Amino acid sequence: MASFINRLSLAIKLFLRTLTDDVFAQQIQQLTTPTTNPSDLPNNAPTNTQTPAHSLKEASPDAALQLLGLLQSEARFIDFIEEDIASYTDADIGAAARVIHEGSRKTLRKHFTIQTIRTESEESRLTLPAGFDSQRVRLVGNVVGSPPFNGKLIHRGWEVTAINLPKIIEGHDLKIIVPAEVEL
Repeated sequence: MASFINRLSLAIKLFLRTLTDDVFAQQIQQLTTPTTNPSDLPNNAPTNTQTPAHSLKEASPDAALQLLGLLQSEARFIDFIEEDIASYTDADIGAAARVIHEGSRKTLRKHFTIQTIRTESEESRLTLPAGFDSQRVRLVGNVVGSPPFNGKLIHRGWEVTAINLPKIIEGHDLKIIVPAEVEL
């Protein structure tokens, strides 16, 4: 079983690659989109009530590259993710993670207003009425039937309500997240 830090590192690498590589993002989309035809399932089997996947549109990588630059500048994020941490002790990794967490949190709070989608406490019971927004709430577990759905809130979700990224200097190559440094 992979350690939490190794899984976290993998998750972040996959997240960043998904943001910057359209072909990779499409492959991930195909892997995570159910391919089972509901008519092939037995009558009592769970059915997918999620809306069908929409066509993908080309995303500009500029904002993703800008965010990577900010996370690197404030939290040394890429330095940490690209570091081979296998030889470090858990205490060393924990200490580094605290610094990266603090810098990443500062960066996110400076450039984004982020709030929870649901206000209830996690683990609380709730009812989703017919017509609930399936982009804001994802059903997991034994999804059978039609709304209203009664369930337990596993994660409150996050949404960005405001973005305040710095202006980009014309001609600046955002692919250069941080230049190499040479001390003289």
